[in-house]
Amino acid sequence: MKWIFVSYTVPSNPSRARVFIWRELRKLGAINYQTVWVLPYSKDISDKIQNLKKVIENYGGQTLLVEGKVLNKEEEEKILNAFIEARNKEYKEVIEKCEDFFKEISFEIERQNFIFAEVEENEEELEKLKTWFKKVEKRDFVNAPLKKEAMDKLKKCTKLFEEFSKRVYKEAQKE
Repeated sequence: MKWIFVSYTVPSNPSRARVFIWRELRKLGAINYQTVWVLPYSKDISDKIQNLKKVIENYGGQTLLVEGKVLNKEEEEKILNAFIEARNKEYKEVIEKCEDFFKEISFEIERQNFIFAEVEENEEELEKLKTWFKKVEKRDFVNAPLKKEAMDKLKKCTKLFEEFSKRVYKEAQKE
């Protein structure tokens, strides 16, 4: 497998530079493995890393970018496992937020709070969950095991929301 390895330094001030670069690497799905950032090679990622290199240099930093293969099969397995672990952590967060969504809908049903404002609020939360899942899925090139569970929970959220919305509509028709 072909990889992109990234090592960089930036001045300690302003600290927002370090935070910005860290966030950009994470958005791309990079993992920090033994002091170097690692990404699977693709033309798209390579272009984005080249752009990030310019940003780092604009902050007064330096970058070393290496494209290549891991020479040891065991090390490559460790890198792949680190990617799986990173994506599973993200999917686990999505799953936990779906569980919170289930509780919220149940709470509203229990209170018989069948108002349009609750439909709007929960619809926004559902859209956030879907967007978050798509971001994780986009950087999940290893097809992490928790992806399916997260997808199933999201489908359940969608179904639960639709049922809740119908119930709110029904209740509004009674008035």
